[in-house]
Amino acid sequence: MTSSPIRTHPMLDLHPEVAYALAAGNAVVALESTIISHGMPYPRNVDMARGVEDLIRAEGVVPATIAVLGGRLKVGLTPDELELLATDKNVQKISTRDLPVTVALGGHGATTVASTMRIAALAGIRVFATGGTGGVHRGGTQTLDVSADLMELARTDVCVVSAGVKSILDIGLTLEYLETQGVPAITLGSEEFPAFYSRSSGFRSPLTVHTEQEAARVLHAKWSLGISGGVLLANPVPADAEIPAADITPHIEQALADMDALGLTGKDTTPYLLGRIVEITGGRSLDTNIALVRHNAGVAARVAQAYAALG
Repeated sequence: MTSSPIRTHPMLDLHPEVAYALAAGNAVVALESTIISHGMPYPRNVDMARGVEDLIRAEGVVPATIAVLGGRLKVGLTPDELELLATDKNVQKISTRDLPVTVALGGHGATTVASTMRIAALAGIRVFATGGTGGVHRGGTQTLDVSADLMELARTDVCVVSAGVKSILDIGLTLEYLETQGVPAITLGSEEFPAFYSRSSGFRSPLTVHTEQEAARVLHAKWSLGISGGVLLANPVPADAEIPAADITPHIEQALADMDALGLTGKDTTPYLLGRIVEITGGRSLDTNIALVRHNAGVAARVAQAYAALG
């Protein structure tokens, strides 16, 4: 496979494996890269990324890890490109607002949920697996600190499979915001919305499906009806890997206090908090993070397969 059989956007570089799958109408799952560059320490980050790609391939689906390298939108990465993302400290964390600058100046960028969604949609990929999505930050009613992930979900036709909203955020306000934006927040197999590290958030799920096939039918119905925008499919962390809410909440509160003492704001907050929680929990939260990412990838692969079968 030396050339792509399909025409695509001039700023996109599709890996041949991805290009052929898309041309054939086969299932593809997008993966973000911020989790590699800014979400986990080396070498566990690159091991996780390769393991997740292998897991998706084992389901008969093509993985497409997304990043910006040398100003090019990369959809599907080589082993060397994954290694670069995992080790190069100059790789920036980029959301949708940062894409034009990174592309124009030829920079390297690890994509967040929002920018990964935008690039996936540009490539024609409908299903995306991640760890947890962003949302309304605690105190967001005063600071107006709302993740761009939520706005991207409101306007971009991609299904995001995650373990819910990150526990460091205000989950209740995030669900309200998604409702206002018309984004279906659906939980797979549970009446309660999950909270990233924990299966329980204390909030009832707005909507529920019981199988990946049902989720695929929801996507097909939504976009066939001309209802634009994405879908958040919340997939609770496996029971044997979760950190119960009662256990993780004090650690989150400590990490938030430590962050406030440092005066961190903006896009630096989430990487700091996740890293600090890893320190406080002695690595337990990192194990949970890896387990839930792998779980989400398997679900996303099966949703993508079922959606592709619907034509």
